[in-house]
Parts: sequence; C-alpha cells; structure tokens
Amino acid sequence: MDSIRIKAPAHLHTGNPDLSGDMGRLYGTVGFAIETPSLEVEVRKSDRDRSNDNDALKFLRRFRESYDFPPVEVTVRRYIPKWVGIGFHTTLALTMGAAISKLYGLGLSLEDVALAMRRGLITALGFYAVKVGGFIYEGGFPVDRREKVVPPLIFRGEMPEDWLFVVAIPETPRKALTEVRKREDEILGNLKKMPPELADRLSRIVLMKILPAFVERDIRTFGEGLYQFNHLLGEFWSDYQENVYCCDIVNEGIKLMLERAHCACQTSWGPTFYGLVDGIEHAERLRAEVEAFLRENGDGGEVFVTKADNRGMVVLDG
Repeated sequence: MDSIRIKAPAHLHTGNPDLSGDMGRLYGTVGFAIETPSLEVEVRKSDRDRSNDNDALKFLRRFRESYDFPPVEVTVRRYIPKWVGIGFHTTLALTMGAAISKLYGLGLSLEDVALAMRRGLITALGFYAVKVGGFIYEGGFPVDRREKVVPPLIFRGEMPEDWLFVVAIPETPRKALTEVRKREDEILGNLKKMPPELADRLSRIVLMKILPAFVERDIRTFGEGLYQFNHLLGEFWSDYQENVYCCDIVNEGIKLMLERAHCACQTSWGPTFYGLVDGIEHAERLRAEVEAFLRENGDGGEVFVTKADNRGMVVLDG
C-alpha cells in the first residue's frame, strides 16, 4: 500500500455552554457535521516530506514531534474553505494524522492524533465531526487539563434526512475575520470569565430544550433552542466582534433567515451563518433569497444547501 485517501466533513458550530469554569470544566460544544463542503486528503509514501498546502506541512512537522515515520507527500484534493468557521484546520490535521497512521501501521487512535496535532482539544466539535459525524454535544475539558485530553462525547444523534442546512459564507467580511482567527489562541488565552448564571442558562437550554426536542424530532423547538443558545453566546462574545454577530452583513442575514427558517446561527467567529429547514423546496427558496441578499449587500459570497453528515471520515482507498 503506497497511499491512503480520506474524506471528512466540515462542521457548523452552535456554541459553548460554559465559559465560566466554576464547576471544574470549560467550554463544551454543540454543533453538527455537514456533508458539504468536505475535505479530501491523500497521503502517499515519498522520498521527502512535501505538500501542496502550507498548513499541511505545518501539521506534518508538528506530528513528527510525537511520532517517527518515513517521509510522506500530503495532497489536499478537496478543500473546506479556510478561516470561515467550519473547520478546515482541525479536519486537515486529524485526517492527515489518521492517514499517516494507517499508511505506516502506527496503530494510533484519533485521540492520539488529536493530542499530537493539538487540534480538537479546547472544543472537540471538529474532532467528533471527523470521528462520528451527526449532531454532537461534547462536555468540555477539566480546567486543569487544558489541551491534555480530548473532551468527552456526551450526546451524538443521527440527523434526519429531511432536516437541511442553508449555509451562507459572505465574501465581504472574510479578510478582516481571517486576521481575527489568526489571533484566536491569544484571545482564548485571555478570555473574560462568563458569569455563572449565564453558563447556567445556556446549559439549561441545551439540556431541557435542544436535546429533548432533537430526540422527539421537534424541529421547531429544536431550532428555537439553537437560536436562543447561539444568540446569548453572541451577546457574551460581543466584546470581541462588532456586536452579537461578527458584522452587519451577518446580523442582517440572520434576521432574514429567522423569517424563513427554524433557526439562524453564526458558526464560531463567522462570517459563516446558517439556518435549519425541513424539506428541499423550502431550503432552495431560502438559498436563493440569501444569495440575492449577499449580492445586494456586499461582494456576494457562497450559499449552499447541505444535509448533516452522519458518518464522519471515510477511507476512500488504501
């Protein structure tokens, strides 16, 4: 076997229920793996380390700090857009590491890869999107073990086939937000403490509204809970972005989605935002409206409809 090719999903972040830490854990994450876009990586035996992507080379060097293996060539054959809040870097690091382990028989778990790559350890949504897919709630990390463990998976569910996401990536704010994301480690390292009462409220929305509605397949209540959760977190993060959301375009785009969808949320730092609808006709109508909105209020952007991904990463060959 000379090469391994792996496909893995992007993800949509809804938020973190506890940035207080007063109960001994931090963060936790609610979110989803999605079918489109996806990342496809090929790792091939080589005479020297090489890649068509600079981030892949960075992660390759990092992986070698923990494990010894012969040279490889890493080719990113299909991209998740970078720096827009849907998981390019975590997905790349994990799929690369998994492919190298399989190619050279290192016998590593995905947890081993995450710890070596130092990805998926503060928020583990990207880790579980790659590992298992679906609707994900992970439980955060102990306050004294930051980046030393993979946060535990608390709940994982299969998303229904007719629950569809309309995902918008506006072009205008991308450059400014790329610079913010490059400072993410600095911001998170100096993040203000969340009031415990806000963490209490967020956790209650997850436990008593979002999760029960999902189990009962009540998309209206599920979406309402997702929006409330994401909006409250946006208010907390407003010191680090323009307002509740990252920019005016996203703020207005979410208002538009809320008129047509069961929820509207910003993923991570943005600028990507998304709505949840039931049925393809509903989804396509909303996609067209949001696409027109982005053309009329900036430099356009990408808007697409996607199902959730209920599988996680798939080995295509090797």
